[in-house]
Amino acid sequence: MLQLSLSWLGLGPVAASPWHLLLLGGASLFLARILAWIYAFYDNCRRLRCFPQPPSCHWLWGHLDIMQTDEEGMQLLTELSHYFRDVYLSWFGAFYPILRLSHPKFIAPVLQAPAAVAPKEMTFYGFLKPWLGDGLLLSSGDKWSRHRRLLTPAFHFDILKSYVKVFNKSVNIMHAKWQRLTAKGSTRLDMFEHISLMTLDSLQKCVFSFDSNCQESPSEYIAAILELSSLIMKRHRQLLLYVDFLYYLTANGRRFRKACDLVHDFTDAVIRERRHTLNSQGVDEFLKAKTKSKTLDFIDVLLLAKDEHGKELSDEDIRAEADTFMFGGHDTAASALSWILYNLARHPEYQERCRQEVQELLRGREPQEIEWDDLAQLPFLTMCIKESLRLHPPVISISRCCTKDIVLPDGRVIPKGNDCIISIFGVHHNPSVWPDPEVRPSPPNSGTSGGVYDPFRFDPENSQKRSPLAFIPFSAGPRNCIGQTFAMNEMKVALALTLLRFRVLPDDKEPRRQPELILRAEGGLWLRVEPQSTGAP
Repeated sequence: MLQLSLSWLGLGPVAASPWHLLLLGGASLFLARILAWIYAFYDNCRRLRCFPQPPSCHWLWGHLDIMQTDEEGMQLLTELSHYFRDVYLSWFGAFYPILRLSHPKFIAPVLQAPAAVAPKEMTFYGFLKPWLGDGLLLSSGDKWSRHRRLLTPAFHFDILKSYVKVFNKSVNIMHAKWQRLTAKGSTRLDMFEHISLMTLDSLQKCVFSFDSNCQESPSEYIAAILELSSLIMKRHRQLLLYVDFLYYLTANGRRFRKACDLVHDFTDAVIRERRHTLNSQGVDEFLKAKTKSKTLDFIDVLLLAKDEHGKELSDEDIRAEADTFMFGGHDTAASALSWILYNLARHPEYQERCRQEVQELLRGREPQEIEWDDLAQLPFLTMCIKESLRLHPPVISISRCCTKDIVLPDGRVIPKGNDCIISIFGVHHNPSVWPDPEVRPSPPNSGTSGGVYDPFRFDPENSQKRSPLAFIPFSAGPRNCIGQTFAMNEMKVALALTLLRFRVLPDDKEPRRQPELILRAEGGLWLRVEPQSTGAP
């Protein structure tokens, strides 16, 4: 039998059976891969040395101790954005470096890079995949580019115009509930709870033309969406459950699958019914009927969409985009509106000025509701919305993975393969971008402003002096939020009608911020409301 000398391994001559050769080859390949990884890791660390990092980096946990999802974590994030005013390096464990950028000049090369050069980092976003599929939020490459082109008409002002009546109706339902609660003596309300249901109600009507009456009675579909969001955040906090196989063995994993199935079944049923109607009527009759009833919704637009080759979106694609819009549209708007009301409760002088602006706009009009043309006639209210989005952005950060080296303005380079966090919160609180950016706390009900919540930062003249990337609540660049005009319109309608009908007062207890999928408050964001004598829904 053929002999193979392995004396160089100290094993002496052995029979060179195929299994020995296979084992030797496998071990060599494994060793080569380990050595290649070690070299790549060392080389990457060497290239990252030009970036400063917070002290007290643990040899195993890295900077995990400062990545807290509570008020203390938000305060530390503020301190870091003040100390490191452009970019710094942190470690998620011993082997996962993350660059956090918090200055307009430094986020520009990443945010404005082509989507293929800086796609979304998928470790966390991957948790959403079973629910949202390959919608705009999670897709990449040619598929993302095609879908972005096909979805853009869905956010044309001709489509958005019809949604204003939907916003009015959903807000009226919420306010009628508030009137009943205050009549019974309940003036202290959790804004997140009430406004989340209102935004979900609006979205169901705008996306599906479906009224679940979810603000007044339980809805299985709405409960499933709320549960999915909650389960994703729970999974995010448990590193072992990042492995799909392990996660779906758990009770929460099974609940996640069940909720996904329920949401998908609802969306699929709407798409099937609508496609059947479209096929039986034909495009012209379908459009004629929709124009007559003024009910062209998001699903309709997607069903009618065709690319330059005349190819339609598949039912699976339409479901992914509809589910993505429901996910991306309800929590962010609810967070934004809740914090806007909080800031105006703390600043009664600005709240009253907004109220007077709305009263003047609607003077002598019956019924008192916001119309499309009114949205451009609320300049001070819009400034208050933007200043609150600066202080309390619903999404505090977004992540990107660099598929190529990216050169920063000072010549430093983000090496290929590294993940970046664009800190929206950091940019908005960066003192080198925004003079005196923080709100200093003051006692509730003191009648004073309590620090720097300054809507006049967004006076058009002041805005011209700043970088467009100084204010990015809806992100920026190729992958910015396609629904930002929809969201701003909804917020204007909801805020205008709320201030017309209610006076909003701060709660005795200051909320503690809680960054999750969106910026929440621990235990809810509680405010007190007092009905105004006019403007009842």
